[in-house]
Amino acid sequence: MMEWLTMPQWSPYVAGAGIGLLSCLTFLLSDKPLGCSTAFARSSGMIEKLLRGRQVADKPYYQQVEPVVDWQWMLVVGVVLGAFLSAMLSGQFELVLVPSRWATAFGTGSLVRLVTAFVGGVFLGFGARWAGGCTSGHGISGTLQLALSSWLAVVCFFVGGVAAAMLLFHVIAG
Repeated sequence: MMEWLTMPQWSPYVAGAGIGLLSCLTFLLSDKPLGCSTAFARSSGMIEKLLRGRQVADKPYYQQVEPVVDWQWMLVVGVVLGAFLSAMLSGQFELVLVPSRWATAFGTGSLVRLVTAFVGGVFLGFGARWAGGCTSGHGISGTLQLALSSWLAVVCFFVGGVAAAMLLFHVIAG
């Protein structure tokens, strides 16, 4: 009866329907869109607050995006824990520092892989804050609301993702 919990891959239609239901529930219960990048901005404020104290509250950005644990922050924690739990239950969990596709293209050195992942994460975070939302914010919640800016953002996500993959694995790795 609970075999679906141990499946290595779920139907994208079922997962998509679940995300759609979750998105509708977030609007219904909190009157806010589903998104994740604000949680990372809040986390940076919490870390800065630990290091610099209360003066973080004086920054205009953190007055707008208060560094607190809220439902979006807990959503990100839930996504990470849920992914881990799913991988463990399905027997698919393994720690991989350098994925095989990366190793084939760029070698097995972990330092280059980690630096590339870090720089990519910085660009992703900067872009998400600059755009006023991340892929889940624009791609799920924004398109759900038929926001033209979100549809444009989604097109750019795909174009940028394809361009980056082609650059990394066809031009650079040659």
